[in-house]
Amino acid sequence: MRSGAAETPAWGSMTEEQIGRWQEVMDGVAGMLPDGAVSVLVDGGRHAEMFAGRLADRLQADGRRCVRPDGDGHRDGQGDGPEVRAPVPRTVTLAAGAGWRQRPPAGGWDVVIWLRTYRAANGDAEDGADIVLDLHDISWPVIRHVALHLAGHGDWFIAESRAFFGPRAATWDARFGDDGPAYADAIDEAALPDGACVVDVGCGTGRALPALRRAVGPAGKVIGVDLTPQMLAAARACDRGRHAVLMLADARRLPFADARFDAVFAAGLVQHMPDPAAGLAELARITRPGGRLVIFHPSGRAALAARHGRTLRPDEPLAPARLGPLLATAGWRLDTYDDPPHRFLALADRC
Repeated sequence: MRSGAAETPAWGSMTEEQIGRWQEVMDGVAGMLPDGAVSVLVDGGRHAEMFAGRLADRLQADGRRCVRPDGDGHRDGQGDGPEVRAPVPRTVTLAAGAGWRQRPPAGGWDVVIWLRTYRAANGDAEDGADIVLDLHDISWPVIRHVALHLAGHGDWFIAESRAFFGPRAATWDARFGDDGPAYADAIDEAALPDGACVVDVGCGTGRALPALRRAVGPAGKVIGVDLTPQMLAAARACDRGRHAVLMLADARRLPFADARFDAVFAAGLVQHMPDPAAGLAELARITRPGGRLVIFHPSGRAALAARHGRTLRPDEPLAPARLGPLLATAGWRLDTYDDPPHRFLALADRC
């Protein structure tokens, strides 16, 4: 994984790859903003002003006028323009800092951008953001969430998922390698039939593959699917590829026929999909009637939220009040829901 600097690095101190990553993210965020007059708030810690400045530069290079509000009114992004008191077509009013949450424009903020860092206070604030960026490594920004009304097509998802997981693949098992027994226990509880055909969607480095192979036996078939080439390479490097066929594919558009599988294993997947309802429907499409869905994470929801400095919300995809209806709409029937501190496990059957 690339090492992040303690302070915001200047362009001159970055590698060409890091500068390119910043430019990709700025292009992506700029392209997501509505085309008319729009009010944007950047929040999430000490990098908010820096990010807003770079975004303003990117928007102005694209021919959009940027206005930066101050305490007395509005001023141009360059700091020397006249005050602007009414929206102008294609003008982006771009504010930075938590204080602007209490001073929104008349119509409220059209877009809230949250910068996720170790030092950002009030992690709960990101739950209401339209765009969430990971700046734990300031030299390698990654878009982690986009509201459907800004990017419903989800074209950003592949590039940004690979930008996040790719640099982490080589050290993933060093950080999380002791989760193997938790994976095995969850797969045992799923009671997959001997000889079953099962797919691990979002298999990462393949931590579930040995247990899935044991569960279905030599007559069964196991396929591991991931979006990130480096994750699949790490799975092969630690010899987990001998337990399964490994494939590069997008979980939202899987390259399998309808009703192909007896079971789907999904660890840490559903809550990260841009559209969880559509994602669960795609998993249902490839599963035969009566087949099994295993949704798993080696940490419970509360423990995971505490690790990220936020509290649980009832509208999260894996929340008990929401997961059942999401599954039902997608063609699943929730059978088991277990969320202790040490793991999350939900089992569902294909209707």
